[in-house]
Amino acid sequence: MTEVAEYADYVKTIDVHATPEQAYRALTSEMDRWWSTHVEGALESVGDTIKVAFPPNNGHWTFEATVLSPGDVVELKCIDAYHIVAGQPAEIEKEWLGTTLRWNIAPAGNGARVYFEHKGLTPKLHCYDICDEGWNFFFGTSFAAYLNDGAGMPHSANG
Repeated sequence: MTEVAEYADYVKTIDVHATPEQAYRALTSEMDRWWSTHVEGALESVGDTIKVAFPPNNGHWTFEATVLSPGDVVELKCIDAYHIVAGQPAEIEKEWLGTTLRWNIAPAGNGARVYFEHKGLTPKLHCYDICDEGWNFFFGTSFAAYLNDGAGMPHSANG
């Protein structure tokens, strides 16, 4: 038996009723429609940065694009992290620093299959349960709803 679960990175795969190109666009220039309404920057070329914030009191993350292959792959490295969670140890603030978000996109049926891996987000981190729940909602629910129905549920300062 292999011991994967304790140190396995967060992964999730979803199928959407959108083209791979639409999924790519949602990941590179439309994060404000499914992740947070507070996004600064653009992801057009490798090296570009984007900052995603969760006001009023949940922090922010800045990512640098390391792989951008239209309709195929989006990979972002976390270069700045400030995660605020009441009741958690201070170490939680920087746990995403150096982690990588990677989305692989492929045609599937009449739409696309999007495989997401947050490399470095493992159960040994203080934030794992919170982030697992967050990704299940923002990627598994909001991103999917945005691509399937045109209306995601991004975080906003009001909710």
